[in-house]
Amino acid sequence: MKIALVHDWLVVYAGAEKVLEQILHVFPEADLYSVIDFMDGENRSFLLNKPVKTSFVQNLPFAKTKYRKYLFLMPLAIEQLDMSAYDLVISSSHAVSKGVLTGPDQIHVAYTHSPIRYAWDLQHQYLRESGLAKKMSGWLARILLHYMRLWDLRTANSVDHFIANSHFISRRIYKIYRRESDVIYPPVDVDNFTLCENKDDYYLAVSRLVPYKKINIIVEAFNNMPSNKLIVIGDGPDFNKIRSIVKGNIKFLGYQPNDVVKQYMQKAKAFIFAAEEDFGITPVEAQACGTPVIAFGRGGALETIVPPDKENPTGIFFDAQTKESIIDAVEYFEKNRILFKPQTCRENAMRFSEDNFRRNFKNYIDTILAKSVSRPYATL
Repeated sequence: MKIALVHDWLVVYAGAEKVLEQILHVFPEADLYSVIDFMDGENRSFLLNKPVKTSFVQNLPFAKTKYRKYLFLMPLAIEQLDMSAYDLVISSSHAVSKGVLTGPDQIHVAYTHSPIRYAWDLQHQYLRESGLAKKMSGWLARILLHYMRLWDLRTANSVDHFIANSHFISRRIYKIYRRESDVIYPPVDVDNFTLCENKDDYYLAVSRLVPYKKINIIVEAFNNMPSNKLIVIGDGPDFNKIRSIVKGNIKFLGYQPNDVVKQYMQKAKAFIFAAEEDFGITPVEAQACGTPVIAFGRGGALETIVPPDKENPTGIFFDAQTKESIIDAVEYFEKNRILFKPQTCRENAMRFSEDNFRRNFKNYIDTILAKSVSRPYATL
């Protein structure tokens, strides 16, 4: 059986690339495709040193740093990748890779991190945060995103099986494509984090400092709780803006290497997470350290954190992205810290291990191949 893995773009090693890495471990014989590949040599080991076949976007001017400017060309680019030689095509998609062209005798499985967020329900947020909402160029962006939606909807019909990375994304897939999907949670390297039961007296937030992560409201909340200490780790476009408003009970550390982040995660009495994420890896990493999570109660966090009204709780949800809601959640946590056991947090995080992902993904593919009536494939 010939297998192809198709990824959106290879630029940094982030959440989608960690999923690709584990799929490659399940199918190391697969050929690898991507719209572009600008991973530097030091960070390519997760690709098992496999060659990557790319599209014409790879050779366009400034593609390495301005590849997002070519988003409107990527539907055309992904369709030029020739899949005709393969029996099984697996796409790992948050943008365009699920749009590869496949035939009736091929099986296409799309692991979906999300339908194209900035083209669908997050379009208005994308235009606002990119500064395009009130500009004339914003109308061109709206037209391009309109055609992106039409293309995205059409290409959903060529996918045989959708896998969602959470039930939250499964609902989004059905809302947009009217397609059912199965859920396989993405892999988290929980074994790289160590349980710590002795906690220090501070809260922790770790994030890219971009608007949708809502680090600003976490800082504003702790500005109003001077007796509670907060440590913020991360860098990004909002760094100076957020740092300018911090008060004395908040330490703003900027970027820190992974080992330092892990040390702070292990010793924090709770991890604060205010974003609405499709899945959300950092809350799982915090729990792997034995650290409970105080999170916004939307998106994937609802599936990775166990609230106090359930057995063996691992965190608390707040119901609005406001400083008042975070303050209420922190006050509740302070009064009920005894409910949250480090060992329980660790055990919950283990549900999302890399081993579980590999096993679940392989079993899923074996099952659909065994049920296939179009060609009598054997299980892998």
